[in-house]
Amino acid sequence: MTYLSIGLRVLLTIAFMGAGGVKLAGVEMMITTFDQIGFGQGLRYLTGSIEIVGAALLWMPRKQVIGAALLGGTMLGAVMTHWFILGPSALPSIVLGLLCSAVLYIHRDQIAQVLGRASTSSS
Repeated sequence: MTYLSIGLRVLLTIAFMGAGGVKLAGVEMMITTFDQIGFGQGLRYLTGSIEIVGAALLWMPRKQVIGAALLGGTMLGAVMTHWFILGPSALPSIVLGLLCSAVLYIHRDQIAQVLGRASTSSS
C-alpha cells in the first residue's frame, strides 16, 4: 500500500500543483473560465490556493487525509460546476476526485485523529 499511496500522491501533486499554479498565475483561459462561472476572480484565487495547499498536505506526516479531503471536495465542486455551468466534460475532475478518494481510503487511519476522536488502545 505504501507504493500505491506514493504513486497516487505523486500524480495528484503534479495535477494540482499545475492546475493551482495556472489559476494563481492568471492564465487567460482560467480567467475566462472563472468569468463564465460568475462568482468573480476571487474564486479562482481561492481554488488555486486550495489546490496548492492540498497538494502540499499530501506529503506532510499524518496530514494526507486532510489534503485528499480538500482536493476531493474541490473536485466535487468542479464536477458540479462543469455539469451545471460550464458544460464540457467533467471527466478529468471525476478521475482526480476518485484518486483523492483512494488516498483517503489508504490513509483512513488518520480520520479519527483529524476529527479529534483519537482512539485509545488498551494494553
